[in-house]
Amino acid sequence: MRVPTGLDVDEAAECIGTTVRTTPLETSERLSAIAGVDVLLKREDLQVGRSYKVRGAYNLISNLSDDQRAAGVVCASAGNHAQGVAFACRELKIHGKVFLPSTTPRQKRRRIQDIGGGWIEQIYAGTTFDEAAAASREYSEEHGATYVHPFDDPLTIAGQGTVVREVIRQAYIRPAHVIVPVGGGGLLAGTALWLKEHYPATRLIGVEPAGAASMRAALDHGGPHRLTNVDGFVDGAAVARAGDNTYPIVAELVDEIISVDEGAVCTEMMELYQIEGIIAEPAGALASTALATGAVKPESGPVVCLVSGGNNDISRYDEILERSLVHEGLRHYFLVTFPQEPGALRHFLDEVLSEGEDIVLFEYTKKNNRETGPALVGIDIDNRERLGGLLERMEASPLSIDKLQPDSPIFSFLL
Repeated sequence: MRVPTGLDVDEAAECIGTTVRTTPLETSERLSAIAGVDVLLKREDLQVGRSYKVRGAYNLISNLSDDQRAAGVVCASAGNHAQGVAFACRELKIHGKVFLPSTTPRQKRRRIQDIGGGWIEQIYAGTTFDEAAAASREYSEEHGATYVHPFDDPLTIAGQGTVVREVIRQAYIRPAHVIVPVGGGGLLAGTALWLKEHYPATRLIGVEPAGAASMRAALDHGGPHRLTNVDGFVDGAAVARAGDNTYPIVAELVDEIISVDEGAVCTEMMELYQIEGIIAEPAGALASTALATGAVKPESGPVVCLVSGGNNDISRYDEILERSLVHEGLRHYFLVTFPQEPGALRHFLDEVLSEGEDIVLFEYTKKNNRETGPALVGIDIDNRERLGGLLERMEASPLSIDKLQPDSPIFSFLL
């Protein structure tokens, strides 16, 4: 397969033309204050389908031959990639099939259908994404339909690279740093091809979620390496294995790959929403999280952060808030063993808890054949510095109290 170049990105931009939106490049005063230099946000959350993914899908599908168009296209996705494929199929009048796991939420299925209309057929295969992906590959081979890869195809890579090409035409001066979220590496590889060909002095940084750092694993192993465990929370970047085509480009051209904690991503999502009014999906907040946490400390600016998408389900905000509070040290969980006698709970409330400390979870099961009963207690504190005092009062208490660590298996039932 031919290795794409910066020229391919230019050709992709011509191919895409005005079919997709030219998204805004906006200054973030909050992040600029944190970083000490101007920080610009590239708002691909305002793109068609609320994600940059449409760029790569449209570029790939529009380059198909007449015979390939007649045979149709196929992909596997329950999110942004499926929406990009659906949009391209509708615009180009090409029939496409999207394979989905049967567990895909109804709102996602509806969104894909609303975008693609009669040009898209949804097929449910298996209960996991891997099963749906395998079924889509099998269909492609049996029926001759073109498989539209979400990141590991030269045409997809070139299409994704049009984001940074657009950034350079919008920025008031050449950016000193460009920070890009990383999943399989399509966006980062496309960015690297064009940016390093035209502006090699600009520092390019990729940001992965700590629970799905597949590109870091590839770099450490000298090639794509499948992760045995993947935290799927940052679903837009939760890829177990970096691409065969994206990896060598990233390895050669990208200056740095870092990872950020999922809890920090949640905090940044809340900040983007509450201060900038940006509804970012978890992957969309990866780049700016790197700045907000100090993982990237630029010495000069401006810095461009790509907000890659805004498809976030409102039902996830309870989990987002929970992860953020735990990460910030403002929410803690304890196992408290109360003697089954009058006044035990009152002692905990009066002698252990203090001002600015509130119980947000209390699950207690009384065992009639035992003298004690365990309780799972969640406590919010208004300042993380209060934790030391709270732990001292717990230690002095006659109650048996154990603090649960975030890596405890019990946390899987809380988050």
